Amino acid sequence: MDFFNLPNQSKVARVIPKNAFDEYTSTKQKRLLTDLVLRITWTHKLSRETINLEAKEILEIQVFKVELKQKADISKILDIIDKAIPYHIVFWIEFKQQAYLSSALKHSHPNSDDISVIDWRFNCHWFNIDTNTYVFNLNKSIDAVFKNMCVQLTGKPLFDQKPFSLILKNEKEINRLENEIDRLKKSLRQAKQFNKKVELNIELQSKLELLKQVESRTF
Repeated sequence: MDFFNLPNQSKVARVIPKNAFDEYTSTKQKRLLTDLVLRITWTHKLSRETINLEAKEILEIQVFKVELKQKADISKILDIIDKAIPYHIVFWIEFKQQAYLSSALKHSHPNSDDISVIDWRFNCHWFNIDTNTYVFNLNKSIDAVFKNMCVQLTGKPLFDQKPFSLILKNEKEINRLENEIDRLKKSLRQAKQFNKKVELNIELQSKLELLKQVESRTF
């Protein structure tokens, strides 16, 4: 089923064998891919020829459907696929009646055009398939289509008017603060001295407030 209602001329509908990524994976990663992934399907190709939009830096967008054997965050597996394929990809990850979307902003490796370097991965939360609200807005350019999808995954529609550099800066700051908050919560649980607990709690509340400000930022 095409959950994005994309033009018929963009349809590919080709199953990609999991061993196609063997040269990019370690033994542990191969096992992870085998254990978690049921099937990978290249569903659509969005390019100048298939959607009649100009392309600047992003020449094509591939749409991949990844069906899972169990519900899991498969970011590490998606990183492998993204590094192996030079084009930008929007992943639809599905388990039973639930799904989430993921896409990575990336660039070519300076020493090899066959390998991509991931700048940042955008993910949304799991949702029921029949409540999907994510769409490809096929206007302006292929670059704009990809950026708009990434903005949708952030949940901050106002970011669509901002450059990718500011979006990435904001997302990375959120990630940094979330990691610091997790570290402080762990330290707080382990702290035995009352004064230390007070000190950690003050720092934790400060980080939580800062995170709230960054998440609501519109620049």
